[in-house]
Amino acid sequence: MANILLVANLNCDRVMQLPATLHTGGRFYYQEKGRRLGGGGANTGIGLVWAKHNVQLVSQVSIDTNGDWLLQEAMSYGIDCEQVTRREALSCEMMLMMEPDGERTILRPLRPPLCLPSMPCWKSIDALYVNSSADGLASWTAAAMTTCLVVTQLAKDNRKRDAHVLLTSESDLQGRCEGSPWQFALDIAGQQLRYFIVTNGHLGATLYTATSIKRVCAKNAKVMDTTGAGDAYAAGLIHGLLTAGDIDIAMEEAAIWSAFSVSSNTSIPSVELKAYLQAK
Repeated sequence: MANILLVANLNCDRVMQLPATLHTGGRFYYQEKGRRLGGGGANTGIGLVWAKHNVQLVSQVSIDTNGDWLLQEAMSYGIDCEQVTRREALSCEMMLMMEPDGERTILRPLRPPLCLPSMPCWKSIDALYVNSSADGLASWTAAAMTTCLVVTQLAKDNRKRDAHVLLTSESDLQGRCEGSPWQFALDIAGQQLRYFIVTNGHLGATLYTATSIKRVCAKNAKVMDTTGAGDAYAAGLIHGLLTAGDIDIAMEEAAIWSAFSVSSNTSIPSVELKAYLQAK
């Protein structure tokens, strides 16, 4: 059991099921599927709780009924939300337009940036996971590097912050890396970077290190909903690194967690992942 600190969002997802693939100029009827818990804080944190880790979340939600609901939902899954702050602005829902093949288009509202609380005592934390663009995170990751595992998602604006493991998807990397992927990652995450991992859906993931490039296949899965698959992958990877300490084993575990995610019509981890972890 490890102590894991997540810096990530809690989202209220509003799901609209579409009858066909989106295209420019089209008109679509949609079926309202209601709201559901989402965001990297929940999508990553719940699986790690099911894997018997202590998970603390740094995030913020609004002071309204949606904010109350988000906190209650996250805490009901065992996530420690003591470091989740409240903001005055009203909650804005994430609009998820789901296509028949499980792919989705997300409309994300503009919201105030996350204000970080006081820096934690890193000696009590085994892993830090960052999936946020909050100001000041670079100082957190730099301080955490000497005492715990630091895993970060590549920020949308290529901002620099130290990491042992840098994660992104092929779609998020497009047009941003013109030369060596490893050098690109080093420029973002610093000289202590061990692994740069680029996921690519059903094609699997590519691992870049200072000396090698390795491709790891995805696990077979019937795709129901791709929302949260990258978060599930990150959670499985963190779990694998903390328990096995081997990147090959960790990437295999991450692929399993991601496969469970896409084969479920939820954003948060599926109950099949919970059963898999209990069986282990």
